[in-house]
Amino acid sequence: MHTLLIANRGEIAVRVMRTAEAMGIHSVAIFTDLDADAPHVHAADDAVRVESYLDVEAVVAAAQSVGADAVHPGYGFLSERSAFAAALEAAGITLVGPTAEVMEQMGRKDAAREIALAAGVPVVPTGDDAPYPVLVKAAAGGGGKGMRIVRSEAEMGEALAAAKRESLAAFGDDTMLVEKYVESGRHIEVQVVGDTHGTVLHFFERDCSTQRRHQKVLEEAPAPTLDEATRQRVRQAAVDLAAHVGYTGAGTVEFLLDNATGEFYFLEMNTRLQVEHPVTEAITGVDLVELQLRVAAGEPIGFTQDDVRLTGHAIEARIYAEDAFGGFLPQAGTATIVRWPEETVGDTTVRVDHALESGQVVSTSFDPMLGKVIAHGPDRESARQALVEALDGTAIFGLTTNTGYLRTLVAGDDFRAAAIDTAWLDHHEVERPADDAARAAAGEVLHRELDAAPRHPWQGDGFRMSGPRGRLVQNGRVLEASGWFDRMPADADGIVPVALYDRGRAFVRRTRVGCEVVHAGQWYDFTGPATLGRSTAAGDGTITSPMPGTLLDVRVAAGDAVSAGDVLGVMEAMKMEHALKAPFDGTVTEVGSAAGATVALGATLFVVAAADA
Repeated sequence: MHTLLIANRGEIAVRVMRTAEAMGIHSVAIFTDLDADAPHVHAADDAVRVESYLDVEAVVAAAQSVGADAVHPGYGFLSERSAFAAALEAAGITLVGPTAEVMEQMGRKDAAREIALAAGVPVVPTGDDAPYPVLVKAAAGGGGKGMRIVRSEAEMGEALAAAKRESLAAFGDDTMLVEKYVESGRHIEVQVVGDTHGTVLHFFERDCSTQRRHQKVLEEAPAPTLDEATRQRVRQAAVDLAAHVGYTGAGTVEFLLDNATGEFYFLEMNTRLQVEHPVTEAITGVDLVELQLRVAAGEPIGFTQDDVRLTGHAIEARIYAEDAFGGFLPQAGTATIVRWPEETVGDTTVRVDHALESGQVVSTSFDPMLGKVIAHGPDRESARQALVEALDGTAIFGLTTNTGYLRTLVAGDDFRAAAIDTAWLDHHEVERPADDAARAAAGEVLHRELDAAPRHPWQGDGFRMSGPRGRLVQNGRVLEASGWFDRMPADADGIVPVALYDRGRAFVRRTRVGCEVVHAGQWYDFTGPATLGRSTAAGDGTITSPMPGTLLDVRVAAGDAVSAGDVLGVMEAMKMEHALKAPFDGTVTEVGSAAGATVALGATLFVVAAADA
């Protein structure tokens, strides 16, 4: 293998290129006009423009144009499209993954279920055998897209229609599967790799139970709550299934463990590398991408199951451009300054996989994941503490991310006790931390600046000194400093690190009219009136766009009577749908946009007048 085209973008493209470079393989990126200056383009040895990452013909043509021996699909986009695998096979180009036939069989949840039954692997009851509540999910994909929990027959029509739309948009297929919904369970998955010489090995299991709306938030390996007998049964079931279908390459077999019964069920097989593969690499010391490339080149795996050793524990946090404390709404904008935590190697190891740099524009055109922070330690608690510290050291300015949410979650008692199951985040609210420490850090930095330059322009933009040293008032909000700081000099980007001895670290960025602060991963903007916690439905009945995106569906017209909770319209951003609902009983007095319109953050979409107004 001499030339490898990576048919993806972002952090996974950069991660594959890293291994390709170490193996002496020439890497080629693809990019669209939006990504012409993206980090993965700069990381590659060569790059080819395409109209879309989902255009099979264009991607195959790009591979042919550079003489690629193989194509690595990453995850998402075309990674599980059997038509893409078949097109590469027809062009004489190797796909780093299974054959088109196996991908077609295992890439569809409905077909994979039948294969699992034939292999003797337990499956979730479906169809008439599944009483409410049930889970409606896309047969052709995953990642939480095209999934809805349905608790009664009355909910089925709406849920099914929404899931089909989402599935069609994400995977080009709206075939649905209906199965039993397990209220309290653990999401357990097993990493497998098969070669073309008949060997299939497992690389232990991962627990991905910390998820919201079937979208994974945190992943760890090994699974912390399994008893040894169940652990061995799950691993063997994964190997049996992969061997039964003749699987080659890296894949993941996913299971659902029912907490009520202790039984586990096959969910699906992901015929690609997973987002969470770094935790498996951390506990095994195996570079899974290197193994993928060697297997794709026809080499045998070269070692046995007994040679795969498990060392310590690893946890991964996914960093998303979303307001996790504000309804998990996707965010877009410019990440003005980006500080990732320092990667370390030792008793505890911190790894960062990302493709986000300072000054980069984050668009709603792509998946909102910006990067991943992975911590590995000799045991789960040491890994957890290392991850908390790493998230404390992550600072993204100019854009709201879920980093602060993740830090709060990982530091909490429930995650510490491994008590979070698949339904936990849907039934528990992670409380937004108080911003007093961030205000204090801002006050310390601003006070020193004002002391040094009493006529600083900040004083003319809403800031004034008030009371004791370190107390500033900005548009009526107090920024208070105290004596528990260790303030470092500003770096080249104007970032001032502040150690809050009993409250972690803060990063303060001075601006013309105040400052921005990142504390415990959460970004605060102290440059004007409060900007956090946007509401999509004002008290006067105005429903505004909670994010930039597309208004997919408008279900009401001016003059229509509505009840509280009625869906007025549906928005889509980053391939996920968001229902816009009436805040109270009343009458629609205004519809601001038509279906299909692209709308900006904060645009007025509907106005509802209260029934008693």
